Amino acid sequence: MKKFIYIFASLLLVSGTGFAQKKNLKRVNKLFEMRAYKDAAEIYETKERNQEVLQNLADSYYYNASLQKAIKTYRELFVQYGDSIDIEYHFRFAQALKGVKEYKEADKHLTRYYNKPINTLAFIETTDKTTPHTFKLQQIENKNSISDFGLSFYGDDKVAFASARNSENPAYSWNNLPYLDLYSGTLNSQNILENVQPFSESINTESHESNAVFTKDGKTMYFNRTNTTRKKTDEERIAHIKIYKAELVDGEWTNVTALPFTSNAYSTEHPALSTDEKTLYFASDMPGTYGSFDIYKVAINDDGTYGEPENLGETINTKHREQFPFMSKYNVLYFSSIGHLGYGGLDVFRSNLVNGEFDKPVNLGSTINSPLDDFAYVVREKDNKGFVSSNKSGYDRLYGFARAQNPLTMYQVEGVVEDLNSKALLAGSLVTLFDESDTVIQDTIVGDDAYYIFKIEPNKKYKVRGTRKAYIPQDVEFSTDSKGKVQHNIYLSLESFADAEERVKEKEDGNVQVELDKIFFDFDKSDIREDAATTLNVLVDLMKKYPSMEVEVSAHTDARGPDQYNLELSKRRAASTLEYLVSQGIERNRLKSIGYGEMQPLNKCVKEGICDDEEYDINRRCEFTILK
Repeated sequence: MKKFIYIFASLLLVSGTGFAQKKNLKRVNKLFEMRAYKDAAEIYETKERNQEVLQNLADSYYYNASLQKAIKTYRELFVQYGDSIDIEYHFRFAQALKGVKEYKEADKHLTRYYNKPINTLAFIETTDKTTPHTFKLQQIENKNSISDFGLSFYGDDKVAFASARNSENPAYSWNNLPYLDLYSGTLNSQNILENVQPFSESINTESHESNAVFTKDGKTMYFNRTNTTRKKTDEERIAHIKIYKAELVDGEWTNVTALPFTSNAYSTEHPALSTDEKTLYFASDMPGTYGSFDIYKVAINDDGTYGEPENLGETINTKHREQFPFMSKYNVLYFSSIGHLGYGGLDVFRSNLVNGEFDKPVNLGSTINSPLDDFAYVVREKDNKGFVSSNKSGYDRLYGFARAQNPLTMYQVEGVVEDLNSKALLAGSLVTLFDESDTVIQDTIVGDDAYYIFKIEPNKKYKVRGTRKAYIPQDVEFSTDSKGKVQHNIYLSLESFADAEERVKEKEDGNVQVELDKIFFDFDKSDIREDAATTLNVLVDLMKKYPSMEVEVSAHTDARGPDQYNLELSKRRAASTLEYLVSQGIERNRLKSIGYGEMQPLNKCVKEGICDDEEYDINRRCEFTILK
């Protein structure tokens, strides 16, 4: 199974020829250390079955996907040696069991491994109800196919992929199949791969090449190539993988160079470009990973240089393998992982990039993932079509897919906005949807039916808020994770300030005001007196009780005196009142001040000399109108 070449990035540049004849344990252990699993297994089968032999034999079967043999050998290992076995063997045994759908036995070992209950069947049932899409897969007909994988878009009408079909290449000791080369081709309407041609010798060498990705203009290619220099680490000679860049000049691929952050000491592989082509995503086991291969990103600078690789963090990466990244045009990262809970082997996951952070990965479900390895997912968002690779048939194969919305997961939240007390529908209310970081996702003004609906996503936490002028906002939090629901019906019942507070009254003109005792100012002054401060503190307390409340402070005079003088005096008094409220801890952006002078009398006293003092006094006032 060629994919393990890249999964473990431990590519071997020696042949197994001749080693099979050497029967001493030291020599076969050397074969095992150098990942020559097929040859190693044949020799281990002849050896006395002690703990070391059983461990290495079971692993050799496992890494070459001989799962029934692996399961039988792991069982023998656990029966004979029990608690003396390293915990990692529980993980590999569980993965082998999952590969043949023996989930209950697998869960026993995973529960031991993770030290918490694992129920794979329950996970599968939940995932199929919550994953966003379903997939219709069709194997791509591919003449001369031998362990092909990693199909990618290549311009408007071509594809590229890796294949072991070149029988003239030397055999790889992992599985005795030829080394990989890169090929291009076209797909016809019947999903048949045609016009298959190898890339030129500047790309395909005597080493492995795979996983090509191209810029939109088709002039730059990034791809994997195995080092011809072997690195000796802990007595193992390992040829690591590097990401190379090639440029198309006059129809020929040239200027083939390894990227500067690659190394002979670790692997970098599976390049993927962001939509703007300013970021390269890749997998690596460089120092600083969480245990095996992690997904990284690196900036592609305008001058052609590269930034420092950044690990995507523990939300994406685990102590096991995360590989084959692909970034869609909608800022969704797709990748394969064996570390996140799945169906068995590598599964394809997705994670949304929100405000610069990746959210919790979501398994894509059983319509695309199998008990074996599923990987190298790419999608063309405009028509919901793409490709994925899988070894579920026993060998790596290419599949095309059509993607559709999962009918079981039409995630949405809907409801109406109503008055808490009268139950009247509140047309014109604002409804806002927030994510768990309080970022606005969507909002809408409800119509006459006061109805709202938002599409949402699985495995997320949300908050929906209803707001309306002169009403107390209502927030409702909900979740679409495994403990939440797909469909949410949330009635937003808003209570008016007038119903909630005795001092708040709705006027005949529709304005809602906070009624306070009358505020007095000294003659021709705008300073806040002590008795006025006591009155205003009632408003301070009310606004602190309702942090969303916004108020207009307006000052009015009677009609006695010059018009302009009265207007300026009222402006000063309104501004002075606002400043007092700010001094008591009310945010300035929640307040507005305005002076109306004598322009809004409450009675007929519209000019000097027609009313007595008490009637004029009615018009000398401050009002506090709720704006929000």
